[in-house]
Amino acid sequence: MPIYEFYCQDCNTIFNFFSKSVNTTKKPKCPKCKTRTLSRQMSAFAVTGKASENEDMDDLPFDEGKMGKAMQMLAGEADKINEDDPRQAADLMRKLTDMTGLELGAGMQEALKRMEAGEDPDAIEAEMGDLLEDEEPFVLPGKKAGAKSARRPAPKRDETLYDL
Repeated sequence: MPIYEFYCQDCNTIFNFFSKSVNTTKKPKCPKCKTRTLSRQMSAFAVTGKASENEDMDDLPFDEGKMGKAMQMLAGEADKINEDDPRQAADLMRKLTDMTGLELGAGMQEALKRMEAGEDPDAIEAEMGDLLEDEEPFVLPGKKAGAKSARRPAPKRDETLYDL
């Protein structure tokens, strides 16, 4: 008997719904505002097996399979890089973005170009730190990079368990 998480954009809240059976299609209305149909969220844990919830995968902003492979590659190669060579760190970042389809924000692109040219990462951070802090480091393909300050606050969590 699974518990599903759903998000209400209007209330900026995540709600938990209990289902007596596996139900990958039903989307309830918001328990607070009663009007908006909620969007299904990925849970913080996963269970391995043969069951599939393809609809959940459609909502992800990236290919989860590509991301998993990229993270495995990153972990394996990160141990091998020379920490004193900024070119190797930049190369690793390029591989990650190429494999996942994520794009870098303008500030990160500039910092990466400078690292590829062999500049000291500490010097780059000293010069560009404020710009890099105010910018999203990764941009989803087809979206414009924006400042972090324009982001919504983290969603609230309603701890009530509702029936699906």
